[in-house]
Amino acid sequence: MAVVGDGAVGLMGVLAAREMGAERIIAMSRHKSRQDLAREFGATDIVVERGAEGIARVSELTRGVGADSVLECVGTQEAMSQALECARPGGSIGYVGVPHGVTFEGQALFFGQRRMLGGPAPVRRFLPDLMDRVLNGRIQPGKVFDLTLPLDRVAEGYKAMDQRRAIKTLLTV
Repeated sequence: MAVVGDGAVGLMGVLAAREMGAERIIAMSRHKSRQDLAREFGATDIVVERGAEGIARVSELTRGVGADSVLECVGTQEAMSQALECARPGGSIGYVGVPHGVTFEGQALFFGQRRMLGGPAPVRRFLPDLMDRVLNGRIQPGKVFDLTLPLDRVAEGYKAMDQRRAIKTLLTV
């Protein structure tokens, strides 16, 4: 499994992959604090490279095959291209990053023999089980909240996330 993106969505993807039983989880991340949390959540490998170098590194880690599953958690063209190229033939790409300005060649997907599925999560379906896991201490997804600010400083929270000084901001009243 490879996860493209190290924000809150990508880190939750790492956690979900571990919970689903993935034996190897490759997190693509350039930020030390996010890499540390990815490892805590279950990442077995970290790839800091992007573009052709990142694709080559994932290929190397998977003995030239590519990842069975790739989770695209950013929503940009670069991240989608990375995800498509990191998946093995016959592999699956899940995109949960809200796409903005993303296009791809249907023939590349077709001849690459890769599957894609994406969209908003059916939260109500999974919420009871997830709440049990949180309340029983099995998972601690709240660790992505690494900055706490009062509600009247919401703009500062968004700026910190945009500048990668925070993964996710928790606002208090």
